[in-house]
Amino acid sequence: MELTGTALHGGSATGRVFVLRKPVSFWGGVDPTKGTVADPRHPQHGEPLSGRILVMERTIGSSSSSAIMLELLRNGVSPAGIVLGRPDAILMLGILVAGELEYPTVPVVQVDESGIERLARADGRRATIKDGVVEVEGGASPRQGSA
Repeated sequence: MELTGTALHGGSATGRVFVLRKPVSFWGGVDPTKGTVADPRHPQHGEPLSGRILVMERTIGSSSSSAIMLELLRNGVSPAGIVLGRPDAILMLGILVAGELEYPTVPVVQVDESGIERLARADGRRATIKDGVVEVEGGASPRQGSA
């Protein structure tokens, strides 16, 4: 499967697709030292974001999300790449500042609602992001019982 979206931040990354089933606030919802979902009320509490292609329709806003994203990048525990249904300027700010500070950054792609739905069916599959294109390897998702 291949999706073409809008590259909000260029670059390339490879990792397993991780679809957030519910939006999360990076401030208080993500542990910037471990790279995990930290909100105990979130259905995916404790799941790692680190090294994955994080797919989410949207975030729950907080102006501190940029600082958490910056810390994730600084600590080397950020997602490998991010796919959003809606752009998030605050989250992007953290990535841009990371680049200015010469920390590694991650590609960010915006796709439409049908793209998010297609990626939701690819949860757990290996994917690559490159300059606005998300390519997901074929086959059944490991989360659906097949390797």
